[in-house]
Parts: sequence; structure tokens; C-alpha cells
Amino acid sequence: MKRRWNWPLWTGFLLALAGLFSYAVFAQFPITRDFPWANLLLFASGGILLVLGLGRAFGRPQVYRGKMFGPILAVLSLLAFTLFDYGVLYELRQMPASAGAPRVGEKVTEFTLPDQNGKAVALTDLLSSSDGAVLIFYRGHW
Repeated sequence: MKRRWNWPLWTGFLLALAGLFSYAVFAQFPITRDFPWANLLLFASGGILLVLGLGRAFGRPQVYRGKMFGPILAVLSLLAFTLFDYGVLYELRQMPASAGAPRVGEKVTEFTLPDQNGKAVALTDLLSSSDGAVLIFYRGHW
């Protein structure tokens, strides 16, 4: 009897990899940036498929393949989830609080900064040609 391909193993592993590497895409949207539910959903789907595939591989090894690759893919998927969990849910939460950041509507002090061409631009120059200016502060941690 020819053994059949155990697709849940490979699909579950690919979903786990998608959960790991798609955070950069999902982080662009506010709904998935604060809590990575889409990535966790990918990991959960991949885990369910891996368990199903392992059950097929070890429950009926004469029919389905995967007794060798199943545990390897499961461990690699678990390592990917652990790396994601540590990096996103723990390490990123360790950034210092932005206590000195200006609040919305707060008046800012006068400043001069270089633009994209290296030319100095002052806030008063921006306000003299228009009624207001929008300042966007990107919080970084270096």
C-alpha cells in the first residue's frame, strides 16, 4: 500500500512560520499592533494542524507519512512560537515609558531641525507660511 502525504504536518509548520514572519506586516495596522492576535491565530491554527498530523503519522503509520519529520516540524514550530512570544510579548514590553513625550494639543518649544535635504527648518518658519503644523513623534528605543 502506498503511503499518503501527511498535509496537516506541512501546512501546520508553514502556518507557524507565517505567524513568526508576518508580524512586520501586521504591525503596520493599529488593530494588530497593540496585541498580535492575528499572529497568535496563525500559531494556534498551525499547532492544531501539527497535532492532527502527528496523530495521523503515529496512529496510522502504514497510511500516512511523517513519523520522522512530524516531531522535527513540531519542535521547530514550538521554537518559532517561543521566539515570537519572548520577542513580542515580553521583550518589546520592556521599553522605557515615554514620560517626556508631548501630549496632543500641548504647545511645543521653538526648535530647528534638518529636513530630508539637510536644510535647517525652524518651527517659526513653518508657522509663518500656514496656520499650523502637524508634528509626528516616532517613539524609538536605541
